[in-house]
Amino acid sequence: MSQRKGLENLTVESGFILLAFCDHSSLQGLCFTVFLVIYLVVLTGNSLIALITVVDSSLHSPMYFFLRNLSFLEICYTSVTLPKMLVGFLMEDGRISFLGCAAQLYFLVLLGSIEGLLLAAMAYDRYIAICHPLHYTLITSRGLCISLVVGSWMAVVPVQVGQTYQVFTLPFCASHDLHHFFCDVPPLLELACADTFWNQVMLYTIILVFAILPFSFIVISYIKIITAILKIPSALGRHKAFSTCSSHLGVVTLFYGSATVVYLKRRSRDSVDTDKYLSLFYTIVTPMFNPVIYSLRNKEVRIALKRLLWTK
Repeated sequence: MSQRKGLENLTVESGFILLAFCDHSSLQGLCFTVFLVIYLVVLTGNSLIALITVVDSSLHSPMYFFLRNLSFLEICYTSVTLPKMLVGFLMEDGRISFLGCAAQLYFLVLLGSIEGLLLAAMAYDRYIAICHPLHYTLITSRGLCISLVVGSWMAVVPVQVGQTYQVFTLPFCASHDLHHFFCDVPPLLELACADTFWNQVMLYTIILVFAILPFSFIVISYIKIITAILKIPSALGRHKAFSTCSSHLGVVTLFYGSATVVYLKRRSRDSVDTDKYLSLFYTIVTPMFNPVIYSLRNKEVRIALKRLLWTK
């Protein structure tokens, strides 16, 4: 018992060491520059998307309400990990405090879970718009949209508080080296000096509820959407209907594809580096490409963006 308490005290005092992928000091400057540019692109692109959906009256529809919330989430999501990474590259120091690691883990899994639910809500919006167009404005009222967003936050917050508490009450071993560039559940459980069975149960239950079920809902929605689109007689009508969904499909593929591989496949020593790189996609690459995908694939967003820049 005293040995376990000593290990816990040691971890609380010393924290963890994030072993980022720029292992050579000569690459730290390059890594800092690359990720600083990525962070600025994420902030600028998602802020522009959020701004035009507020100021342009033609974008005051449920689809763009959800897109605005998604852009806000992406800014928060990258701000959980990238600033700490940038400081680490600049100072060549990967240390993170025990409380800092706990806070980073909590907000990372919180925002990631909410994004999964939000993407499902966006799929529902597209399903109603294409499969039930005459009832679209009646069903997707402003009250429903706000309820879906607020409900996502209220459902996820207490669950992720419980998961974070469960992880950080574990006794950690003497080695505090996290083979990751941010604090995440799987690499933290590997450092635990206790049975993590119930932690694994909690992790996979959360994945089931906040990832697999929303993704299944998205797949079912798009099966119905594609079926409805194929029934449209004109090729132009089919193209126009599908173009409103293609941006959302691209974001879903990036986010769920990389997250599924990282969390659902069995971890091994050989896959540690692979997992680190794959985790970049759903934490950094997806937020960076969201504005690009929506601006290039969505005509209304392109027009609103040109209108905003022309006015300025």
